[in-house]
Amino acid sequence: MKGAFAVILLAALPSLAALSLTISSNTLTLPASFDPIQAAYWTGLPHHRRTPFAVSPDGKSAYLAFLNAAKDAVYVQPVDPTTFAANGDAVSIANAKEAGGLVAHDDGFAVLVTLPVPDGTSADETPTDSNPIVNLIRYQNGAQAWSTALNGPGVHVSDGTSGLYGAYFVVTAYTGWAAGHFGDSVQYVNDAGTLQEIAQSSSWGCSHNTGIAFEAASEPPFASVCAEDHGAIWLNTDTRSMNGIKIANENVTNGVSGEPTSPRWLNHNVAIATMDAKNELAGSEAISTVGAKSGDDQVNWITEDDGIDHQNVHVASADSGQLAVVTWEQITDPICEPVPLSCSGTFAGTYAQLVDATGTGSMVDSAINLGTDVTVSGDMVTIGTQVCWPFVQQTWDLSKPTDSGTAVTTMSFACLSTDSNTTTEAQSLVAPSSSAVDDVTTTTAVEPTTAAPDTTVVDSAISVPQGTSTSGHHRPTRYWASRPHSSASSCA
Repeated sequence: MKGAFAVILLAALPSLAALSLTISSNTLTLPASFDPIQAAYWTGLPHHRRTPFAVSPDGKSAYLAFLNAAKDAVYVQPVDPTTFAANGDAVSIANAKEAGGLVAHDDGFAVLVTLPVPDGTSADETPTDSNPIVNLIRYQNGAQAWSTALNGPGVHVSDGTSGLYGAYFVVTAYTGWAAGHFGDSVQYVNDAGTLQEIAQSSSWGCSHNTGIAFEAASEPPFASVCAEDHGAIWLNTDTRSMNGIKIANENVTNGVSGEPTSPRWLNHNVAIATMDAKNELAGSEAISTVGAKSGDDQVNWITEDDGIDHQNVHVASADSGQLAVVTWEQITDPICEPVPLSCSGTFAGTYAQLVDATGTGSMVDSAINLGTDVTVSGDMVTIGTQVCWPFVQQTWDLSKPTDSGTAVTTMSFACLSTDSNTTTEAQSLVAPSSSAVDDVTTTTAVEPTTAAPDTTVVDSAISVPQGTSTSGHHRPTRYWASRPHSSASSCA
């Protein structure tokens, strides 16, 4: 059954906001089948396979990118941003192994994918296990304008000053001192498709950064967040390394990086950080003083539960930037194991929390449950007065490891609307049918003095070009909330 229905979930505090949910069920028919599940790193627990989603600056076009179930092509499907139905023929990118990020333009799109190394690459330059490398591909007026490799063998960079795309991706080194290890890379490409050699790029930065967040700015560097495995989360816009402004003394060891992790509890809780600028927190940063009772008193917790687990955290701007929406999945009766493992249990629904964006992120009323048949698997994008995202309607089971899901051929969309002029008191909820440590020590990150190793991509994120108007269609720099490593590449 195709169509849409609205459910009024909450009328919050007087003069602040009312929140309502509209679901467009199975409105988008996909050009190829899609497997909605990707097994999590280390644990094998089900995570949502990424479905990058973006809306053009003029608001007239939208695009959805996904890896097909056969895992041999990435498709980019034009979408009507009003009806969420197909709006033209999809582009198929053969041999692509991952849809890592997406930027919509008025005349097309740019998509971040991973592709095999080119034919004829010598054996000594071929990545370990033939891992693919990341490519940024621009389509303009229905045709491919250019394709640029961002890492891997034979990549050389050039100077340029045109409008820029930025990409932040996790890599695996296959040569040199770091062979076999994870790092990350920030690269910029101009609107002609030329990879840039600028000081704001980085070939090797945070160790095991699978909690990437990235947001466009008027000029490089773009805002970036690093969740590394040595014990901290950084606003590393200016450093692109394991230092900068410390958001939290968070233990984000492999396997739970980017999730809401907190060694105070075996389960995971949700926290947000707000920024006054791309390289400035709105409040205090975390401290690393030997002997201090706590280094994280500044952490803004959204949840602080002992017996409930929280996963798959996302954030988006709402109400013309006056509010933000934070969403997460909640698990009851969780079975939790110490880091680097995670929690399994009974999925109890996707929750949404409004946050006041005019200060340091105070919560607006209480979190609400959007229901168990609504999840957030794609980028959350502002469309007019709504925050919308794609998802697959399915029975979401977080009780045990799963390698794959049931392939589907349709995509649904959910939209949250806010009304800042409401004075209505809270209504009954109606569901649709169908991290930090107590004792801290000083940590020093040492950057290598040798050349950066050759790398292949693991996780990635792409931001809009500098100078492109995106007001009202992308997440703001202001907010960062932890997110799962399996969907770290949503458009920032």
